[in-house]
Amino acid sequence: MPQSKNLNSPYIIFSKEEWADLGFGATLNLTENEIIELRGLNEPMSIDEVRDVYLPISRLLNLYISGTEKLFEATNLFLGKKNFKVPFIIGIGGSVAVGKSTTSRILQALLSKWSDNITVSLVNTDGFLMSNNNLEKRSLMERKGFPESYNLTLLLDFLNSVKSGKSNVKAPVYSHLLYDNVPGEFINVNKPDILIIEGLNVLQPAPLPRDGNAIPYVSDFFDFSIFVDADEKNIKNWYIQRFLKLKSTAFREEKSYFNKYSYLSDEEAANVAISLWEKINYVNLIENILPTRQRANLILRKSENHSVNQISLRKL
Repeated sequence: MPQSKNLNSPYIIFSKEEWADLGFGATLNLTENEIIELRGLNEPMSIDEVRDVYLPISRLLNLYISGTEKLFEATNLFLGKKNFKVPFIIGIGGSVAVGKSTTSRILQALLSKWSDNITVSLVNTDGFLMSNNNLEKRSLMERKGFPESYNLTLLLDFLNSVKSGKSNVKAPVYSHLLYDNVPGEFINVNKPDILIIEGLNVLQPAPLPRDGNAIPYVSDFFDFSIFVDADEKNIKNWYIQRFLKLKSTAFREEKSYFNKYSYLSDEEAANVAISLWEKINYVNLIENILPTRQRANLILRKSENHSVNQISLRKL
């Protein structure tokens, strides 16, 4: 069994090869074409990567879910209550462009395959960002994605409703094309077995209350959490590469918020991407996202080619 190089570390650290062995022969029920549909823009994801890294994660999560269900049943037995369905909530955090969305979609697909009767919902916290109008009124457009740019009350109400077992809970929808919320559009979350919450700052702890009255925070609703990690220079390069790819694709749409960048040369567009990275995304990464890494149950460390080369699992 792999051990952390630092005995005082709260994590057991695995190489990719060591982690792959923990799949214990679990069958991969995703095809290569399905994986291609699930992976993000400009992000490679091979069937071997899914088998070696993400299939063992889905097996681990399946075991955690089974254990949590037994604990829930024991608590209800003690309290003399009838069982009611409460979803297992997984939080997935990390920087922009690091591959959170692909990780979330792959895990959603894999977990859905563990049983014919299991339902797995996925919600991105982008939908809970304040509208651009509200951000502009608050002079927060250049802080979009920072903790203060979210409608935290709406997000907490959503999580509380889902975790309370309510049916047909609505999550707002965000359009990356419009770079804004879509009025009147919602994702309906109807008592799933598993809910995956993906976002930049989802692992943040609650701030200390000034009046002595603490409230539940986003990460308090998670039963398991994952942080997708990589060297800052690699994330920056991925962000620039993705920006250039979007320049020649989605940005060309007339409705695109970033349509003006589609007319730039690659060099000009790269300079814009670097500026956006340094002024906004890098600052958010250093100030708000990276400090939450050690709060995760599982850390996926990516190499330069986007492939996971190290997995850290928090000790129980």
